[in-house]
Amino acid sequence: MRSPEVSRLYLQVPAGTDPAGWPDERVWDELDTRLALTSHPEWRLKRGPISGKAVLPMRSQVTEPMRFGRLFLAGDAAHIVPPTGAKGLNLAVSDVTVFARALILHRDTGSAELLDAYSGTCLRRVWRAEHFSYSMTTTMHTDPGQSPFDTRLQLSQLERLADSPHAAAEPAENYTGLPFAT
Repeated sequence: MRSPEVSRLYLQVPAGTDPAGWPDERVWDELDTRLALTSHPEWRLKRGPISGKAVLPMRSQVTEPMRFGRLFLAGDAAHIVPPTGAKGLNLAVSDVTVFARALILHRDTGSAELLDAYSGTCLRRVWRAEHFSYSMTTTMHTDPGQSPFDTRLQLSQLERLADSPHAAAEPAENYTGLPFAT
């Protein structure tokens, strides 16, 4: 469980890397290197036990439509986002919220209007989150085969996020959550 003292951190490693090749000391040393602040060389991560290690695929997937007859898909059954965007749980909660409202209306009035709109309503939010996750993944992670041009574009985007309050506002809005469909 995350808390003020416990965090979940990700390190980019080559696909196919065996987590067993990353003992805790190597993970901490790599985090120290990657998170070093030249403006505050005295700052250090507080080391502690590492509760888990895994190599995660950076993949995205969307199933359209999210409804097949009386079967309604929600969460990971309907869409996958890479962890960079941190949107998986938020999207699942949004899907279930939209579905619950549709079921309540159907139960109370017999109207299938919101059930019929379920897939389209959810997919508008899903595609916004997918775009955000894609944008953050391509900004924060290097591709081993990327060209020097792509690397410069990536650095330019990072500099813009760091230097412009307007540019920084969009990821902040997306990380804190998009509004639920009404």
